[in-house]
Amino acid sequence: MKIPEIPPPVAELMREVSLERFAELAMLARSAPGRAKYLHWDRLRRLPAPEGLTHREWWLTIKVARHDGLRAVALADATGQPFRFSVPEVALEALHKIDLGAGGKVGVPGQVVNPENRNLFLASSLIEEAITSSQLEGAVTTRKVAAEMIRTGRKPRDVSERMILNNYRTMQWIRELKDSALTPELVFEVHRMVTDDTLDDPTAAGRFRRPDEKIVVSGEYGEVVHTPPIATELPKRMALMCDFANNVTPDAFVHPVVRGIILHFWLAFDHPFVDGNGRTARALFYWSMLRQGYWPFEFISISHILRKAPIKYVRSFLYTETDDNDLTYFVVAQADVIIRALQELSTYIDRKTAEVREAESTIRSLDLFNHRQSALIIEAVKAPGRRYTIKEHQNLYGVVYQTARTDLLDLANRGVLELKKKGKELVFRVPSDIGERLERLEGDDA
Repeated sequence: MKIPEIPPPVAELMREVSLERFAELAMLARSAPGRAKYLHWDRLRRLPAPEGLTHREWWLTIKVARHDGLRAVALADATGQPFRFSVPEVALEALHKIDLGAGGKVGVPGQVVNPENRNLFLASSLIEEAITSSQLEGAVTTRKVAAEMIRTGRKPRDVSERMILNNYRTMQWIRELKDSALTPELVFEVHRMVTDDTLDDPTAAGRFRRPDEKIVVSGEYGEVVHTPPIATELPKRMALMCDFANNVTPDAFVHPVVRGIILHFWLAFDHPFVDGNGRTARALFYWSMLRQGYWPFEFISISHILRKAPIKYVRSFLYTETDDNDLTYFVVAQADVIIRALQELSTYIDRKTAEVREAESTIRSLDLFNHRQSALIIEAVKAPGRRYTIKEHQNLYGVVYQTARTDLLDLANRGVLELKKKGKELVFRVPSDIGERLERLEGDDA
């Protein structure tokens, strides 16, 4: 993508106006509407300027209005200039929606995420995040094939599938770490997990890049869009990042969502590893959100949203770097991504709730199946010809092998599924007439 045009420096703009004109612009800055979008110069210069202002005066007005609200964090660029952020009204509104949707005030319906169905929903969300996060980093495979690999437990066939399986296992592990403080060792372990058996140099997993390993971030056409800090600074920079992640710094309150978003940016900006930085950054974002009490983040996929508009994702990094290290661009962009992910979760839950109620009404009348079998039947009636294995059923519901085997054999004995052998493995197929079979069971049970 094309690198955004660097905004004109404020000092240069101030030299272009008289003291009287600057006073007028400063007054205008104080009266500017608070709900305005957080525009970068590269976009603003293409829009019609307000009446009576040139584009450069308009930009100066905006920079003056933003100045007092910016707060520094311990992240700095190569010249030592700190990154800063603010929470303008557009961000406050977004954070409020996130708090309502993911902070516990509005929960996921109990009939969907209850102990009986929780593993099914978790598996679906973790699979989606594992696949799309890997695809953002270049993994090439279809969602259907990748989901089949994870659900059946088969070994990955190539590096793309290995990346996805690594992500899936890492996301499972992250859920268990939500009460743990972030340390460099934990970050290294996350990186080891996401890059296991995928790097050209296997020794690069779980360690900082070395000074002789020159790393740059390239754009779509090979242009350099980011040069990370030098390798010798990385231990100190990661220690500062962990302090920020653990709420040690800064002294003042930082909204938990903003903290998670900045942590995401921080790891990606420092790019401490030879490869796998994006996947590690997004994993740490999930760790941060879960640690700070946003439990519905077990069920959403931000990478699913980011993959729909990858240029916007990259642009939010570049806007920050090209405009005085203003993290607000990234905060606003990622807050919007989170809201969209929560909306997709809500839509998904509404659909699944309707499906569950419809199928449950039929299955309840039979009173023949446990909750795992009922959930499988609800899914199976929509996918005649689909195959299930004991390993897949075991992974999906978090039960032991014998329990999964008993579930599926019982369904086969009742005629709901067809049992076949593939070598030594038992395979259970959904028959094309599963609806009629369930109706016959209902008649037999009457």
